Amino acid sequence: MTELRFGLGFDVHPRGEEPPLLLGGVRYEDEPRLTGHSDADVVCHAVADAFLGAASLGDLGTHFSEDDPATAGMAGVDLLGRAVELIREAGFRPTSCDVVVVAELPAIAARRDEMRTNLARVLGVPVERVSIKATRPEGMGLTGDGAACLALAVASTL
Repeated sequence: MTELRFGLGFDVHPRGEEPPLLLGGVRYEDEPRLTGHSDADVVCHAVADAFLGAASLGDLGTHFSEDDPATAGMAGVDLLGRAVELIREAGFRPTSCDVVVVAELPAIAARRDEMRTNLARVLGVPVERVSIKATRPEGMGLTGDGAACLALAVASTL
């Protein structure tokens, strides 16, 4: 395929009590984990969802059901890798992605390059084509109380 296509992804998970937190395949050893059926890595999940959307292949729930014991505890980078396999099988290839993490904590800037490297490796793209940003809700609205973390992603494929 030579048509440039775009997809939008979103994921949100509540915080648990015990560490570690996983974001973009990076372990934050001193931060409470996010809870979910898999490892609840909202960055990887949002990116996977965005690429599935760009390829018109549905969403995460279509391919990675919470009812499937095989996906229980699955690492976000593995889930993203499987989503990339699906889009490649459909004749597409990842070209770039842009992610925004919305959470009071943790600070993303110090570990941003690790996340970019992890995502670029799984996607098979140069690290320059992966962007990770973050914003704090400053006590307002969704995740401003620190009870959750969310990520939004835009992905492009050819």
